[in-house]
Amino acid sequence: MSLEFIGLIGPQEGSESQAPRGPVVDVEFVKAFAQAQEYGGFDKVLLAVNTSAPDSLILASYVAALTDKLGLLVAHRPGFQAPTFAARQFATLDHLSRGRASINVITGGDSGDLQRDGDFLDKDARYARTDEYLDIFRKTWTSTEPFDHQGEHYRVEDNLTLVKPLQKPHVPIYFSGASDAAVEVAAKHADVYMMWGEPLEQIRERIAKVRKAAARYGREQHIRFSLSLRPILGATEAEAWTRAERILADARELIHLRQGKRRDKNFGTSNAGSSRLVELAGQRKVHDKRLWTEIAALSGGAGNSTSLVGTPDQVAEAALDYYNAGVSTFLFRGFEQLRDAVEYGQDLLPRIRALVEQQGNTKKVRNA
Repeated sequence: MSLEFIGLIGPQEGSESQAPRGPVVDVEFVKAFAQAQEYGGFDKVLLAVNTSAPDSLILASYVAALTDKLGLLVAHRPGFQAPTFAARQFATLDHLSRGRASINVITGGDSGDLQRDGDFLDKDARYARTDEYLDIFRKTWTSTEPFDHQGEHYRVEDNLTLVKPLQKPHVPIYFSGASDAAVEVAAKHADVYMMWGEPLEQIRERIAKVRKAAARYGREQHIRFSLSLRPILGATEAEAWTRAERILADARELIHLRQGKRRDKNFGTSNAGSSRLVELAGQRKVHDKRLWTEIAALSGGAGNSTSLVGTPDQVAEAALDYYNAGVSTFLFRGFEQLRDAVEYGQDLLPRIRALVEQQGNTKKVRNA
């Protein structure tokens, strides 16, 4: 099973525990951040989306020009553009980046954030729209003849684009969402199903659920699985936990100020994935030895907010457990973004790769 590491590109420095600094689009920070992750051995970087953030596709084009081999996982919300138009945008990015584009389809998320951009569909309707959207996306990318489409949300007539993705059969589709509706759409369309950090047993259950759904489309062996985590490393385990407590204290100072500026005080809790993280955090602070949930509890499960805490060796061993559960892609981002990206590249990614390779070699010897 191949191993993939994804980082993250934010437009400026800042996190739950660090106040934003620099311009809203800090081009020098983006450059340093992108190049640090490419040099550190990340395969891709996620460019996230929300109503207050810079445009992820334009930012991806800038990152493509700064790097040579770093993949670009661009978050994209269906419903704000015609699917044929957006498909051409991603196909164009794939050519400009020489085959490095991927799409992260975001359907659910926080309803309040979607409404700020004018999307008032309920969750089930959004997933039905996404299913139709991706049907058209894939036809736009792969059809060699003009096609028509008549559905509940979209109508297309005589569409044929000359701009096909460089990657075949199309740009890889990453998909996230924990609800039953999300799982059904992922089973049909996703190349990679993305999950937030939960205990091993829950991750095994979710992988089994998605594979069972994918089997209805003959895709149970096609779909791969990604896990998003926030590693916190230290030279010793005690040092790592001390750092985690400092991050929590800093985050507490910032979270109340940020929530006070929002009319939606339940930010982060209106989707199934966030609700799962909040429930886990309510059960205990630490699961499976080192899966730390206190930032998830503080933020209302807003996004990727659980951490593996320990020495690089300990965190790598925990990642190997997830790998053996069926996870082949890891999305890592830190609370001190640039510093952590460098540290992951130096101390964490090589250890995980070595453990996976060592395990594979051991299995080959046993089977010989």
